[in-house]
Amino acid sequence: MAPVLEKKLLGDTLENSNEDDEGQNLWSSILSEVSTRSSSKLPSGKNILLFGEDGSGKTTLMTKLQGAEHSKTGRGLEYLYLNVQDEDREDLTRCGVWILDGDLYHKGLLKFAVTAESLKDSLAVFVVDMSRPWTIMESLQKWTSVLREHVDKLKIPPEEMKEMEQRMVKAFQEYVEPEESPQRRAPAAGGEDEGVLLPLGDNILTHNLGIPVLMVCTKCDAVSVLEKEHDYKEEHFDFIQSHIRRFCLQYGAGLIYTSVKEEKNMDLLYKYMVHKIYDFQFTTPALVVEKDAVFIPSGWDNDKKIAILHENFTTVRPEDPFEDFITKPPVRKLVHDKEISAEDEQVFLMKQQSLLAKQPATPTRGTESPARTASGSPRPTGRTGPTNVASVSPMTAVKKPDPNMKGAAANEGVLANFFNSLLSKKTGVPGSPGTPGAAAGAAVQGSAKKTGQKPGLTDVQAELDRMTGKPDSTVTANNTPATENEA
Repeated sequence: MAPVLEKKLLGDTLENSNEDDEGQNLWSSILSEVSTRSSSKLPSGKNILLFGEDGSGKTTLMTKLQGAEHSKTGRGLEYLYLNVQDEDREDLTRCGVWILDGDLYHKGLLKFAVTAESLKDSLAVFVVDMSRPWTIMESLQKWTSVLREHVDKLKIPPEEMKEMEQRMVKAFQEYVEPEESPQRRAPAAGGEDEGVLLPLGDNILTHNLGIPVLMVCTKCDAVSVLEKEHDYKEEHFDFIQSHIRRFCLQYGAGLIYTSVKEEKNMDLLYKYMVHKIYDFQFTTPALVVEKDAVFIPSGWDNDKKIAILHENFTTVRPEDPFEDFITKPPVRKLVHDKEISAEDEQVFLMKQQSLLAKQPATPTRGTESPARTASGSPRPTGRTGPTNVASVSPMTAVKKPDPNMKGAAANEGVLANFFNSLLSKKTGVPGSPGTPGAAAGAAVQGSAKKTGQKPGLTDVQAELDRMTGKPDSTVTANNTPATENEA
């Protein structure tokens, strides 16, 4: 119509030379007004609402989309903004980003980010962490319920809320693959003629929030880590994706896997969010081939497409609970953090002495006797026996050297003398006050009775006394023949 009107106006101005200037000015004003309306600016006041657990990567995700290098995690309710530019209109605007803290204690702060007036201009984004897949479904259920409760408290008029819900249903039903319809918006008339407004499935948009919803799975570079350290198979990732996609159908939500570390699907995430908020042109189809780069736009998925994942299930069924198959691995750090205490020196030496004698260790008697002697507790004066029994009695457990093996006997004697000298440093020098011969004899006989050894083993003690330079009274006190001691 505009070219015809232009020719008519120009013809009138040529015929009426007196009204030439006035007609041109009128036509210029009309063209400028139409041009201004056609290139209207981008709407302001649009918001993105982010929900998720602590450490799931909400702030890091938005900071990356901002183009900043470092992200500072805040508390409570954070606010950022994204610069949105329309190349066709040559216009620039800002989109607000509200990030709610991962603690449920701060959910009351949503009243500052979402109001009854701003809800219709919002996009809800729920962030889950692939490095902790056992928390995904619990996180989605928790934070979607938080937003639903807040929307119910806004007391939006029923007519307005119903209109918002119908808009979401229509957008879900009218979805067409970008290759088939790359236009900015699907034509409504053609859709009605083709009958695209098909009834929704039983599990689709059962929880309609009236605003577009997007599920973002972050840290998808952890897929390789899960395969190596936790033995995850293809079946595990298909099971996780199946549960997430069925949950997304309830809210009519899209799904996208991202990785800030590997910069995977970051541009796709930005373009899809801008498409859902500002209705920009979007030409990327669904991506389901790579398990760490999945993209499911809202309106594309259904139960039949999800059932394709179930064909590869061998050890699990699709209806099995999520937490029964995707379990949290046991914590292994506690083993390394356990404090290791050093063994007592005397107990260690007693064990080594028992090993030399090829006798089982007796830690009860070994630990009591040095402790009592070292503490210096008084002994009864009328009791017959040595004052340093602990320093002499353990040596009776040493195996009697074999006369036929001179080298081995010499080595055992040296070892026995070494351990005897170590024991005597703390427990006292053998054969100190009292009658040395009687004390040594009594100690040897007493220890022999306790350990169940034969009296002939007292020759080892006599040999030790001879090596340490003691008098031969110990030998005579023990009634041991000299020839046997020399042998």
